[in-house]
Amino acid sequence: MTAMADARRRAGLTALYLGIFATVWLSVPETEPPFGVLLVTASIAALLTAGAGGALAVRSRAEGPLWRDAIADRIYLVILAGELAAAGFGAVLLAVTGHAPYVPVLVGAVVGLHFWPLAPVLRDPALRVLAGLICLAAMVGLIAGMTSSVPPGKVVGTGVGVLLLGYAIGALIRGGMTLRASHP
Repeated sequence: MTAMADARRRAGLTALYLGIFATVWLSVPETEPPFGVLLVTASIAALLTAGAGGALAVRSRAEGPLWRDAIADRIYLVILAGELAAAGFGAVLLAVTGHAPYVPVLVGAVVGLHFWPLAPVLRDPALRVLAGLICLAAMVGLIAGMTSSVPPGKVVGTGVGVLLLGYAIGALIRGGMTLRASHP
C-alpha cells in the first residue's frame, strides 16, 4: 500500500470511529427543543461522517494490502484496556457513592487522556490537541455541575461530541485531499 493510500485509510478509520463515538456522546445530554434538535442534527452529521470515513477506508483498501504494525497494535490494545478499566471502575465508584451525574465528567476526562498516548501509536500528533480539548470539556462540565443547576452530562456530552465530530470531519477532509492529490 502506498503512503498516500495508508494515510487515506487512517484518515477514513479516524472519521469512522470518531464519527460513531461523536454520535454516542451527542446522545448523552437530555434536552428539549430547540437544543435537542441541534444535538440530533449533529448526531446525524456524525453518522454521515462515520459512513463517509468507512467508505474512504474501504476505497483505500482496494489500492493494496494493509500495512500492520504488530507492536503498535499491542500498544493500542493496552491503552484501550486501560481506558476501559479506568472509566468502568470510576463510573461504578461514582455511582455507588451517589455521584452518578459526574460519570460523564470522569469518562470524558479518561477519553481525553487516552488520546495523548495514542497520538504516536496512530501517527497523528494532532490527537494531543484533541486530548487537551476533551479534558477541558470535562473540566467545564465538572465546574458547571458543581456551581450551577446545569447537569454535567449535558456540558460534557455536548462538548466531547462536538469535538469528536469536528476532528472526524477534519480527518475526512485530510483523507479526501490525499485522494485528490493521488488522482489528479
